[in-house]
Amino acid sequence: MTARTLAEFLRTSASRLAKGPIAILLIEDETAVARTLTHHLNAGFRLVLALSPAPLPVHLLPEDRHGRIVNLIHDSRHAQAHVSAVNAVIGAAPADTWLYYGYNAEFLFYPFSENRSVNEMLTFHAEERRRAMLTYVIDLYAPDLKRFPDAVSLDEAMFDRTGYYALGRRDRDGQYRERQLDFHGGLRWRFEEHIPMDKRRIDRIALFRTRRGLKLLPDHRFNDEEYNTYSCPWHHNLTAAIASFRVAKALARNPGSRAHIQSFSWRNSHPFRWNSQQLMDFGLLEPGQWF
Repeated sequence: MTARTLAEFLRTSASRLAKGPIAILLIEDETAVARTLTHHLNAGFRLVLALSPAPLPVHLLPEDRHGRIVNLIHDSRHAQAHVSAVNAVIGAAPADTWLYYGYNAEFLFYPFSENRSVNEMLTFHAEERRRAMLTYVIDLYAPDLKRFPDAVSLDEAMFDRTGYYALGRRDRDGQYRERQLDFHGGLRWRFEEHIPMDKRRIDRIALFRTRRGLKLLPDHRFNDEEYNTYSCPWHHNLTAAIASFRVAKALARNPGSRAHIQSFSWRNSHPFRWNSQQLMDFGLLEPGQWF
């Protein structure tokens, strides 16, 4: 059976978008595909759209007894693949549907994610009159590039425990935007000479609720400025984190950077424990008023 394209699926099967939350995962290569899909199934997404340039081989697909994973053809390696994919789903999904988007070898964490579903978390977030959630992309990397030349090790993953900072975000007139910041850190900060200026931020509005006219922009922000805020005006809101090997993979593979990088490990590298409590302990997740 020929795999459907994303456009075909949205045209003929849009009814499957009737109930979220829905995860849109752009599959750029074969790295940790099964682990990525399984992680988001376990989080409780009701539908996972796995977008890939060609049909995924069977060995990359995890067991999915309830048919929640749908593999669709989409040019996920294109520089702005996230824009076209996410905006297409926004246009097809009912209003107020919660969506998430990320890539393979990226793993969503939110406060208490080990024992609470993503739907529980988003229900609470919506009750606080929030329609989007700030996520920090936390770079993961292998401890030894000689043993792991692609910079990926699920069993020995490391991350930076310090080195994160935020700068005020200005509008076109040079004024600071209310409740918006540009966040930096991780490999994008330590190896910034190999990262284009417009790719150095680690903030992404990866969880959001659909509405008419909403558009994702190339820089991972939205055309609605309130969606780009980190909290409401009254108190701190929940945030989430995306533990991601994506930057490490790119730096290890790119001819312009790999010859200059012998290791990603430094004095502030720390083993990643694959749980939300560790991220909260290091201040990389905000539980807000949710306990």
